Amino acid sequence: MNLQNKDSWYVLFVKTNQEEKAKKIIEKELGNEFKAIVPTRELKERKEGKWRNIKRKLFPGYVLLKGIVDIDTYYKIKEIPSIIKLLRDEEEILTVDERELEVLKILIDNEENNIGISTLYKENDEVKITSGPLVGLEGQIVKVDARKGRAKVRLRFMNEERIVELGIELVDKL
Repeated sequence: MNLQNKDSWYVLFVKTNQEEKAKKIIEKELGNEFKAIVPTRELKERKEGKWRNIKRKLFPGYVLLKGIVDIDTYYKIKEIPSIIKLLRDEEEILTVDERELEVLKILIDNEENNIGISTLYKENDEVKITSGPLVGLEGQIVKVDARKGRAKVRLRFMNEERIVELGIELVDKL
């Protein structure tokens, strides 16, 4: 098994709905050497006739981990309850690709690791984003659902294309 000698981002596969618990245990067990995040996204949801902003996990079942994983750390991580495994192929632990990180860093540019709601408007069939984390990422938008206040966005994560729903606010022309 090949381990990285540099500070890299890794992906932990954890039991669903145990992401925050796993993050807290990592912070306690591994200390300041590692940064663990559970990326979230803000969405509008209608409940009992009222619109509310809620937070949902961006990648349910995953925790992102930044640090240097040596053999000791690898086995410490494996012993943490609720963590199923570090994502890997046959030979090595997989790291998050730099290009994939670029988009995630743009989207999650805050301490809360949360993707906020973007403001956009449609002109003919073209989507224009005026504010929020999706500014400049118009090409990633697959579909806009104005009624639900959501946009389906294409992201690359761990060499796979994924479609995630992000919160939007549609405004009339500026």
